[in-house]
Amino acid sequence: MDEERTHDLIIGYFFWIFGFLGAHRFYFGKPLSGTVYFFTMGLFLIGWIVDLFLIPAMEKEANLRFTAGPVDYSLAWILLIFLGLFGIHRMYMGKWVTGIIYLLTLGLFGLGHIYDLWTLNDQITLINGRERARRSC
Repeated sequence: MDEERTHDLIIGYFFWIFGFLGAHRFYFGKPLSGTVYFFTMGLFLIGWIVDLFLIPAMEKEANLRFTAGPVDYSLAWILLIFLGLFGIHRMYMGKWVTGIIYLLTLGLFGLGHIYDLWTLNDQITLINGRERARRSC
């Protein structure tokens, strides 16, 4: 049986371009190492280069770990990375109230944006899991 894909290899490599800031690691559900990469410029660029070869394994692990469903992980992450301070990713996930709050406060003064970098994959998994459970009833 084929696993349902949640994360895309091409998007992972696209985020790797910004990998010295940890973007690809956040995307694949590795917020701790993403934060380390952010503060050390991708482990002084050495870890960033090594990750070029590790991304396929990170993608496979993310596809096994997270739940597929109506909310697309890649689109939500693109919205978070480029428009996160405006809450567009939250509106996409159906979280309109917090999306508008982010819009009016620039991502709760940046702190909400950081929170979402750490938790977006889990937020989407909860939404997708609820939808899957609703459909199976």
